Amino acid sequence: MKKLILSAVAASSLIGCTSVESAVVSGTEIAANGEAVAVIQTNALGLTAIFHIIDIVQSDLDTVVNKLLIAEAKAMGASKVDLKSAGTTPRHGIYALFGTIIGVTSSTATGVAVK
Repeated sequence: MKKLILSAVAASSLIGCTSVESAVVSGTEIAANGEAVAVIQTNALGLTAIFHIIDIVQSDLDTVVNKLLIAEAKAMGASKVDLKSAGTTPRHGIYALFGTIIGVTSSTATGVAVK
């Protein structure tokens, strides 16, 4: 039983991951509300249990926008982000059925870092 619990914890730590990709751009070649610094794309995979009620590894819009996208933009010297797209796996209503015992969620956000 201990090996089963240990393997479940190890597997959940491997599934839950984040990715931040960025490309530095010229402010004259990208149209944005200010001087463009970079294009940033963030992704997060999460793990939930029992119809998406319990978050084992968190993946939602708050994580990808605030903790990943804005943090990366500020680290690159930008003062704000022009958000282009954001999305996450639906968790309520009929979509909760897809998260039966263990479910995998995904969230993504893309934006332009501007000064």
